[in-house]
Amino acid sequence: MFVRSSLLLLILFLTSQAQQIDKCAGVPGIHGTPGLNGAPGRDGRDGMKGDTGLPGPQGPAGGSQGPAGRDGLPGPIGASGVPGPKGDKGDTGLPGTPALLDLQLKLKLQLIEHQITRLEGVMRLKDMIQEVEQKIIATNGKEVDFEATVATCNAVGGIIVTPRNEEENKAILNIVKAYNRYTYLGITEGEIPGVFHYYDGTPLNYTHWRKNEPGGRGKENCVEMYTDGQWNDKTCNQYRLTICEF
Repeated sequence: MFVRSSLLLLILFLTSQAQQIDKCAGVPGIHGTPGLNGAPGRDGRDGMKGDTGLPGPQGPAGGSQGPAGRDGLPGPIGASGVPGPKGDKGDTGLPGTPALLDLQLKLKLQLIEHQITRLEGVMRLKDMIQEVEQKIIATNGKEVDFEATVATCNAVGGIIVTPRNEEENKAILNIVKAYNRYTYLGITEGEIPGVFHYYDGTPLNYTHWRKNEPGGRGKENCVEMYTDGQWNDKTCNQYRLTICEF
């Protein structure tokens, strides 16, 4: 048994030595013909974008200018500058058309005059106005005290009605009789009891007192007109018809 095993190992050893001898002693063969290229492969997927590289070094001076950059955002409005010197006066323009020759202006004035005439006519029919000499005497039909009457007339460009002669007194009376209301006049008592003057402080140049009037003697500082045209001194806090003159 031992002899057989030893003989088997000897045969295996010799066989392996023979194979090694054959490999070392062989001559290299001739290269075979290259095979055909296979079909091109599909494009691979795009890789991840790399980080931006560092800026390159500045080029030498005198190179060509690059394209203009984009406009920046508008900046804040600056403070106003110092006003400049006043310029010279310009030349006088050509003369315009005289008012008397301006047809359009004349038509407008005629229209205004017509409208005023119509309004005056309506107010006369309602006994709201009277014309005497250069005055227009008018009422709004409301009754207030003396100070309110003065304020109302001043607000519309007139004054409280103030008769300075018989004609003006009659014109006021026409309105007083139409409304059947007493009215205050622009006459007040001065510092001396019983001595009256116009509201502007000038002395009276015309009166139409009722018999035994004025009789308040410092207690009745205003003057009212009755519905017969006569005057009476009265306290200033009564409500009387508002009449103004223009």
